Amino acid sequence: MTRITTTVRISRPIEEVFDYVTTPANWPVWHPASISVSGSSDHPLGLGEEVVEEFVAGGRRGRATWRVTRRKAPHRWRIEASSPQGQAAIAYRLSAEGGDTVFERDLSYRMPNVWLALLDVLVLRRRMDRESRIALARLKRVLEDSPRNERSTAPEPVAATR
Repeated sequence: MTRITTTVRISRPIEEVFDYVTTPANWPVWHPASISVSGSSDHPLGLGEEVVEEFVAGGRRGRATWRVTRRKAPHRWRIEASSPQGQAAIAYRLSAEGGDTVFERDLSYRMPNVWLALLDVLVLRRRMDRESRIALARLKRVLEDSPRNERSTAPEPVAATR
């Protein structure tokens, strides 16, 4: 199983960061792999809720049905997906430090066969790590650039840097 962990410090209250990152409609704004999200995606998802995401991750196009398997607002959130293309889980861990939030995103995934596992070791893992770092830099920029008194879950999109 491959695991990619990325962390960023965001100058926003923990509740705002949690609500924003757990609202799937926001994912295409800040994560370069997320193309679109469908289903009930306009609110922070609760335990057991599902959404469908179209993505391009590590150069591979796919579709995943994500299900929330853990939620302890505003500190922990986990989603999981399984398909013929493989298995994946994304966990968010948030902690408050002063008025800031330390946000950690942990992606773990397993490829469906030995050939893709080899490709992952040789190429994909580095791409996915880079995408994760870009995503958290975008997230920081989107949240810190939106007005503090606005509690919107959908700041204006940031120009893509794919």
